[in-house]
Amino acid sequence: MITLPTTMTAIEIKEFGGPEGLVPTNRPVPSPGHDDVLVKVVAAGVNRPDVLQRMGGYAPPPGASDIPGLEISGTVAAVGSGVTRFKVGDSLCALVAGGGYAEYCIAPEAQCLDVPSGYDLVRAAAIPETYFTVWTNVFDRGRLKGGETFLVHGGASGIGTTAIQLAKSFGARVFTTASTDAKCREVEALGAERGINYNDEDFVKIVKELTDGRGVDLILDMVGGDYIQRNISALAVEGRLVYIAFLGGAAAEVNFAPVMMKRLTITGSTLRPQSIQAKSEIGAALEEKVWPLLAAGSIGPVMDSVFPLKEAAAAHKRIDDSSHIGKIVLEV
Repeated sequence: MITLPTTMTAIEIKEFGGPEGLVPTNRPVPSPGHDDVLVKVVAAGVNRPDVLQRMGGYAPPPGASDIPGLEISGTVAAVGSGVTRFKVGDSLCALVAGGGYAEYCIAPEAQCLDVPSGYDLVRAAAIPETYFTVWTNVFDRGRLKGGETFLVHGGASGIGTTAIQLAKSFGARVFTTASTDAKCREVEALGAERGINYNDEDFVKIVKELTDGRGVDLILDMVGGDYIQRNISALAVEGRLVYIAFLGGAAAEVNFAPVMMKRLTITGSTLRPQSIQAKSEIGAALEEKVWPLLAAGSIGPVMDSVFPLKEAAAAHKRIDDSSHIGKIVLEV
């Protein structure tokens, strides 16, 4: 048996607002429930939902930790009496509903996954949140198939870099938007057919040109705002538009006539509030269909930077300024 400490270092949100509101503190080490695993955290991913929570706009679901952090990697320190897959000492990565920015974190066993072959634990922490999000929204809700055309906004983000690689791996033509020419070249190197600099170029015009006027079959968007109408214009007949965030605002004046005329589907989801069962089904699909690609090295998380846990505020400054490409990770 591992002797556990009674307290741990964690990052709490002292006050809502900027990154300076993230401060190290001491918290009790949590105890796993019947179907839970207590993970000694090696690394935790930093994601936009963490930023929204820091700013007071994304409260944890009932029963979840108020400590930010939605994905972790580490080793099993203790298990609940109902746990059967993992044992003390095993390495894993996990999707969690909160609590990742800490030395120890509780994860439901059903949301824990083996570390892909060839991955160290720091890089493994960059997988769960983005891969769960992309899989369920692009392939489940968005129904992307080989041979279709796909536009993902924010291609240089953790979500974007993941979506580009997965969509390309499953045979789609991929286009993406990014904020600079340099980022456009980076995302093209990952597999995007065309990076579109949204500060200088009209993505609607360009995707229409690239598809001979047809438009794209699927758009994954986290911007919203004035992109909503433009996305509708960029879609092909029977196209699908999937929302995962609204960084540019959730409200907009929209002409819905093209939705009817082109028989479009507009949908979206948030991952964090979904049930453990729903997340376990996504995880099972990932282990079957995506983990072999990760192990083979044909896809993988793009690593932007790694910060010590106690420098969570600096990591958030990095994500706030949008200069990053790929994933930011905290190392414990």
